[in-house]
Amino acid sequence: MNMKFVGLPLVAVAFMALAGCASPTVVTLQNGTQYLTKDTPNTRTVDGFYEFEDISGRQVRVRADDVATIRKED
Repeated sequence: MNMKFVGLPLVAVAFMALAGCASPTVVTLQNGTQYLTKDTPNTRTVDGFYEFEDISGRQVRVRADDVATIRKED
């Protein structure tokens, strides 16, 4: 019984630490389109694209030349 009371706070702390790793980011394109991502996009790929997953879970790939800004969400 004591193990449950000790283990539960440890699990809660581990969960909060993992949740803190994600940093939602806003990717704004030259034409004004904005994407809210779950995490910071991958840097430019070899073929000149940014790849990321938006908040709806869809994989997005945009040309690096089309990206105006990448900033963390406030």
